[in-house]
Amino acid sequence: MGMSPTPPARRLRLRLPRRVFSQVLLMQLAIAAGVTVLATGLFLAPLGDQLDDQAMRRALAIAQTTAQQPQLARDLRGTAPSPDGPVQREAERIRKATGAEYIVVLDARGVRWSHTDPERIGGLVSTDPGEALAGHDVMEIDDGTLGRSARGKVPLRDDDGKIVGAVSVGIAYDSVRARLIHAIPGLFAYAGGALAVGALAAWLISRRVQRQTRDLAFSDIAALLAEREAMLHGIREGVVALDRAGRVRLLNDEAQRLLGIGEEAVGHSPDLALGPGRTADVLAGRVTGTDLLTVRGRRVLVANRMPTDDGGAVATLRDRTELDRLGRELDSTRGLIDALRAQDHEHANRMHTLLGLLELEMYDDAVEFVGEVVGDHRATSEQVTEKIRDPLLAALLVGKATVAAERGVALWVSDGTRLPDRLIDPRGLVTVVGNLVDNALDAVAGAPHARVEVELRAEGRTAVLVVRDTGPGIPPEHRESIFTEGWSTKEPPAHRERGIGLSLVRRLAERQGGSADVGEAPGGGAEFTVVLPEALTEPGAEPALSGASAPGSTEEESE
Repeated sequence: MGMSPTPPARRLRLRLPRRVFSQVLLMQLAIAAGVTVLATGLFLAPLGDQLDDQAMRRALAIAQTTAQQPQLARDLRGTAPSPDGPVQREAERIRKATGAEYIVVLDARGVRWSHTDPERIGGLVSTDPGEALAGHDVMEIDDGTLGRSARGKVPLRDDDGKIVGAVSVGIAYDSVRARLIHAIPGLFAYAGGALAVGALAAWLISRRVQRQTRDLAFSDIAALLAEREAMLHGIREGVVALDRAGRVRLLNDEAQRLLGIGEEAVGHSPDLALGPGRTADVLAGRVTGTDLLTVRGRRVLVANRMPTDDGGAVATLRDRTELDRLGRELDSTRGLIDALRAQDHEHANRMHTLLGLLELEMYDDAVEFVGEVVGDHRATSEQVTEKIRDPLLAALLVGKATVAAERGVALWVSDGTRLPDRLIDPRGLVTVVGNLVDNALDAVAGAPHARVEVELRAEGRTAVLVVRDTGPGIPPEHRESIFTEGWSTKEPPAHRERGIGLSLVRRLAERQGGSADVGEAPGGGAEFTVVLPEALTEPGAEPALSGASAPGSTEEESE
């Protein structure tokens, strides 16, 4: 039976911890330690030279002070070198007072007249005194009979200024080294304190980074950023991020396509990137709300803006053009079906009337009745389509006129009505008109001389809608309450709620940057006025492919 192979020894690997907190702390500690060692080294490197220079200058100063003693030059010329001579005594006095290692006084021949070792008095100095005897001050570190020392040499002059010798003062180099060694513990103490402060600061910074990164690893953060980029540029919804100053800081590919701008817009405000207009107002937050309608070129967009914790905001954009084209066709079909349903009732009544006239053999009256019916219907359709060029709105009003006639109400399109086929959002305007007309028909039901008047006109790019009725009107104290969802003066039917239509009208108007108000009509009754700015395209420009409506515009027109 074969033996299983011995598994290879597991190699030890030094791995950094995955947590951002630990990695940042270790890196900052390493940086703090490295900076401390570097600073200490940079400080210690010139310290020895500085201490040597201080020692040489001190030796030179002692030598200069000694050489300035006038009696020393006289004793040098008037006595012989001796361990008990006046030159030796004066030099030793100064050496002991200053703490110098030695003070050597020599004559012009280089013979010592003083020395810490009396036996060396009378002998020649071990180093060349020529430079000092030539009148120059000398500072050096050199080896002599007393070992390595910091030296200062100066010429010795008599009363006439003539050089008669020199003074050499030395400070043992071991004392300089001892000072350096003595200073090292203090330096390391300061370095350790600095390292401790750096470690504390590193820990505090790491804790802050940990909170801000939610204790994720760097690899996790990198993966999240990669996923974020892929997600932002892969979704089919425009995303625009703005910083706290209101400047664009991110645009995904879909936002660039919908807005017709490129990466050059990053770093600029929406006004500079897009130009003045409602789209810039929505992105900048000057227009607030949800599912705000805006137009960019031939595209109808629905925008939502959400503030972020850092004071900026993120706006999302959806293209409703293609979807709302299908919705427009569906609404048009639904309007035609409603109109046909209403006409079916009226047509049945007219056919019964015609059948009765024929059975009574009143043929002339039957011909006259058919002519009146056909003529009235043709006149109504032609009047509406002549004043309102949008086919969806025209079909709605024709159908509402039929329903009104069936209920005994005269629905009239005002002579001041002129609405070109340049609507950006016909579907939304259909919802507004349908709700206001339905409420007006309910208000005048049962009233004598019941009449509802509709006026639609364009003022530049603004659409103005006015619906008047001859009903009882709205009391002043209720003119704001009626736009509240659920408010109604009538009992709700079993199949649906009341109090929805007027709140829907105001909500749709405000989403498009407009307003909806109610007042008293001339001659009594209620007068509803809806103003929709930027509801039409510029004259001569192609209208949008469809009318975009905010969510909710597909709700059933109701009271």
